[in-house]
Amino acid sequence: MCAQNLTRYPYPSGRRVVMGTRGAIATSQPLATLAGMEMLWQGGNAVDAALATAIALTVVEPTSNGIGSDAFALVWDGKLHGLNASGRSPQALTIEHCAGMEQVPKQDWRSVTVPGGVSAWRSLWERWGKLPFEQLFASAIRYAEAGYPVSPETALAWRQAEATYLPLQGDEFQAFKQTFFPGDRAPAAGEIWRSPAHAETLQAIAQSGGDSFYTGVLAETMATFAAATGGLLTQADFAAHQAEWVEPIATTYRDLTVWEIPPNGQGIAALMALNLLEGFDLSRYPRESPEVYHWQIEAMKLAFADAHRYVADPKFMTLSNAALLSKDYARDRRQLISDTAIPLAEPGLPKGGTVYLAAADSDLMVSFIQSNYMGFGSGILVPGTGIALHNRATGFTLEPGHPNQLAPNKRPFHTIIPCFLTRDHHPIGPFGVMGGAMQPQGHLQVVVNLVDYGMNPQTALDAPRWQFVRDNVVWLESTVSPAIATALVDRGHVVQPSSFFGRGQMILRSNDVLVAASEPRADGLALAW
Repeated sequence: MCAQNLTRYPYPSGRRVVMGTRGAIATSQPLATLAGMEMLWQGGNAVDAALATAIALTVVEPTSNGIGSDAFALVWDGKLHGLNASGRSPQALTIEHCAGMEQVPKQDWRSVTVPGGVSAWRSLWERWGKLPFEQLFASAIRYAEAGYPVSPETALAWRQAEATYLPLQGDEFQAFKQTFFPGDRAPAAGEIWRSPAHAETLQAIAQSGGDSFYTGVLAETMATFAAATGGLLTQADFAAHQAEWVEPIATTYRDLTVWEIPPNGQGIAALMALNLLEGFDLSRYPRESPEVYHWQIEAMKLAFADAHRYVADPKFMTLSNAALLSKDYARDRRQLISDTAIPLAEPGLPKGGTVYLAAADSDLMVSFIQSNYMGFGSGILVPGTGIALHNRATGFTLEPGHPNQLAPNKRPFHTIIPCFLTRDHHPIGPFGVMGGAMQPQGHLQVVVNLVDYGMNPQTALDAPRWQFVRDNVVWLESTVSPAIATALVDRGHVVQPSSFFGRGQMILRSNDVLVAASEPRADGLALAW
């Protein structure tokens, strides 16, 4: 597979640049990266490595994902394939269950849809896996049984979660608190944490090929606990779940093609923003200039207005992806961008909280993401299983008539989005940026860094970031110069400092060389051989 020549990109001394020819892994956790490398060294391929990594991440980074996660993937094997393994809401969940509320409650059974992560593992392995399915679980089971030292950034997230989860009352929350906050506190950095029940559940999933989770003992256990503590998920809901193969969506930005999973995910927002931004010649200005920041922010603002109005479970969308991604529509919307911030971006009408990992070998490239959402998710853990359930139903809106309105048997708006890059039908590679609404904004900024400013994968991830929040509020990373902050305020932006700008990984192919990167905002590690 040939791709772009990255030798034209600068590789300054002092930067972490990881290169290899046979395989590469990049994740937010070193122990998970090693789990993936073990599969490569044992004769597995990039899909085996990605899955072993994803399974290990449920143990070593429980603050972001777990066995009860949802997942999405993009896989290149000569063609790009998309997998949507997000779950649907319970058949019994109706809008009346949230009557009088402004949003679906975050830590509550009503926020739990069927977890799809396990189905993603099984579906990807069935199509491309080389090693036995059980072998992919070995590292994760070892970490859960023997324990592992909690890494610094994970420990920080764990400690910050105390304020949200320790006060929770109710029978449904007790097993969660006992498992993740023994002694009513989060484990400190370097402290050994273990979860034998988690290991037993992973063993059951491995031995059953995932069937236990959806049609076997684990499904029955989860449904029984839900019925006993106010949940609506049933065995029928679990049995009905299927991961779905989907056609990826894309747009061109300059000479690059950027690919995302189609809705119900928000990846389309990144593509719409790139369409808007393509009309500005960013390369005429330094990367660290007010103009470049302003144009990106405004493009993202308009893209989000459309995404939040139209994106939903595809069966309920009122506009097509093609309409939202039309270059003509982008040209019309671009006219709204001026030298000052748009006070409140409104949707147009076209005419016509996560862990991310990347893996590659000589034949396959994988972009994979799974998440519990908002940290640990719902705060509900099924006793004796280690299964912490996500809270993805909070992605629904309660607004009457909205295509993303809460309803039975429906997929919610999803924040987690894997990305993939190609040029002239040749693969360049996978990348992703975690962090809720930061994700499409991170995709936009990384693509701009690569295309307009010729950065290599590591510097493209390391570069200072911004995040549009709402109205005219913009968060800036501490590494953004005060002069740019002042200039943005002069343009009408409300600038605030923050430390939340996602965490990303990337693997790009340069001829026969794999260049892997993991940014310093996480405990991550990129390895290649």
